[in-house]
Amino acid sequence: MWKEVSAVNQEQNQTKKMTTKEKIRRDYGIAGAALFLPVLILVPAMVYFVNGARTFIDLFWQMTAVLMIMTLFDRIFIDWYWVGHTKAWIIPGTEDLMPYIPRKTMIGKWVGCLVGFPLIAAILAAVMTLLAG
Repeated sequence: MWKEVSAVNQEQNQTKKMTTKEKIRRDYGIAGAALFLPVLILVPAMVYFVNGARTFIDLFWQMTAVLMIMTLFDRIFIDWYWVGHTKAWIIPGTEDLMPYIPRKTMIGKWVGCLVGFPLIAAILAAVMTLLAG
């Protein structure tokens, strides 16, 4: 039954030009690149040119600090407080979909925050040290 309903919904979406899974996936990739690439370019540039960091350790800890501050603000203020505990994000008729950020997604965001960003900072610091060397 679910497959029949799903097929009907997809057909209706196609005729109404509504969002499809492929469009969501493509838009997610474009938005992710548009939001993440500046972080990979601007943070190292600021640490190198503005702060004057030149050694691996200086580059690593400064980039890690900036990335952690950014992502902790996002995890605590936006995800946990604003989306999770205020009425600003409640869309009438979608109360049954709460929480809007599922537990699995939240765990992935925290792992990315605590493990991914220091790893990215280490890789960027190593590359910058080798290039500046």
